[in-house]
Amino acid sequence: MTLDLTEMFEKARRSVTHLELRDTYGTGSAGYRAWREGVPVERIARYDYLSPWVNLIRTHVARGVSFRRARVVSEPVSDYIRYEHAITPAANLAGGEQVRWLPRPRAADLALPGSDFWQFDDGLVCFVFQTGDGEPAGHVMSEEPAVVKLCVVAFEGVWERAVDHAEYTPV
Repeated sequence: MTLDLTEMFEKARRSVTHLELRDTYGTGSAGYRAWREGVPVERIARYDYLSPWVNLIRTHVARGVSFRRARVVSEPVSDYIRYEHAITPAANLAGGEQVRWLPRPRAADLALPGSDFWQFDDGLVCFVFQTGDGEPAGHVMSEEPAVVKLCVVAFEGVWERAVDHAEYTPV
């Protein structure tokens, strides 16, 4: 079953949080390939595939839903994280997401789930799985109170320590 984030975002009333823990994701994306080939980020940002995402987020932010994304990263950062950092203003900030970065050593004493997740209104959690190569490998939903609490505490712990996108420079 494919994860339908559009539907999940529509159900959110107050907040959506997203915790990313990997140093690479599917490296076959058009934007990442173009970046690796030397296409300037400004040109990549104009690609049609970004517009639907930006517009989707912008729609929900306009109705009062906050979107926060935190990325825990290894340093020196991978090429993929360097690309993500470069494209974040056009792909995330443009829609109204807030994005922060946390170097992995600063997260060492935080209890974090074993995979990335989306959380909706500090309740429903959607764990998202990837293969070793970063390709999508499914998801699992949970409203189990202990799981919900773990994810709220984990996200807020990362968020509190993380550096705002505008101030973070990939090492």
